[in-house]
This record gives sequence, structure tokens and C-alpha cells, in this order.
Amino acid sequence: MTDRTEPTAGELRELLQVVLDALNIPHPATVGDTEAHDRVLNDRAMHTVIALQCVLEEDGGPLGVAWTTAYLRERLAEHPPTSYRAWGEGR
Repeated sequence: MTDRTEPTAGELRELLQVVLDALNIPHPATVGDTEAHDRVLNDRAMHTVIALQCVLEEDGGPLGVAWTTAYLRERLAEHPPTSYRAWGEGR
């Protein structure tokens, strides 16, 4: 294991922004859109929990905050909140 330094405030802020982006997805427009919304949100929440568990391991985890943040971004891109109609979208 390499000698790691504490993550910077910028790295932690970036991780928090990605966590917010993961969980703050648009609400479904109709009851019929709820199932797809919930599936996307559950997938994104699962990847977020995994990333946070990794980062909160001793010494910031074996991969570090910056790598984990990038990994979480990649997983979120695989589960975009676009498979349902969102509240406020045009008809």
C-alpha cells in the first residue's frame, strides 16, 4: 500500500458534488414514470454508497478520493435519469 496524504478540500468538495448529482435527479412526471425513476435512483444510490464506503476506509481507501470520484462519475453515466419523463418536461 502506498503512503497516502489526506484528501484535499477540493477533492472532497468534488466528491460531494458528484454524490449530490447522483441523488438529486428529477422527480417523475406521472405515476407511470415512477418505476423507471425508482430503478434509476436505486442504481445511482447503490453506486454512491459503494463509493462512500471506499472513501471512508482508513486512509481514504486503497484507491483514493480522486479515483473513487471519477469511478462514481462513470457509473452514474451508465445510469442517466433519462429513461422516464421528468416533472416539468414538455409533453
